[in-house]
Amino acid sequence: MTKRLSASEPLIHDDCAVVQSTFGAWVEIGAGSRVMNVDMGDYSYCDRMCDLANAKVGKFANIASFVRVGATDHPLDKASLHHFLYRSADYWPDVDHDADWFAHRASRTASIGHDTWIGHNAQVKPQITIGDGAVVASGAVVTRDVAPYTIVAGVPAKPVRRRLPEDLADRLMALAWWNWDHATLRIALPDFRTLSAEAFLEKHDG
Repeated sequence: MTKRLSASEPLIHDDCAVVQSTFGAWVEIGAGSRVMNVDMGDYSYCDRMCDLANAKVGKFANIASFVRVGATDHPLDKASLHHFLYRSADYWPDVDHDADWFAHRASRTASIGHDTWIGHNAQVKPQITIGDGAVVASGAVVTRDVAPYTIVAGVPAKPVRRRLPEDLADRLMALAWWNWDHATLRIALPDFRTLSAEAFLEKHDG
């Protein structure tokens, strides 16, 4: 039986590891992905072999294959980088894992905005915010916040250009079409398909 998207539960493909994560309606997780401590909004998806950790993902986020968000830290200021420091119970029976270290990792939340596009093999580091409507080019490594409706590329990622002019971007964020219900989106589908952003706003921005 073919798996289908659903409003009631996420579509999680084969060989995924999902831990302490929540999903909105119409969400899809690509095969072989690892998702840990992630809150993913309605209609968002990640393609195959993604690694998402400690992140809040908005609605309608488009996350391509092999993307990594919220890569975990190693303790740079200690005598060793190795995870025997914090995964200690894997090595000795008389000691627990370092709960404080794992809490520190989990607190460094990355934020991916609504209607964003994270390209193939890109990385978004911990505590980074990707603004609504922004685009991260394939292979980019994002180490600084990305402004809404901005396209970034490179290592480290830098702004290339705006996706849309600032006035249109501001109007789209005020319209917040990503909060429309499923039926309203269906009615507006022909306009999403055929109209420019400016024309769409002229019709729908009351």
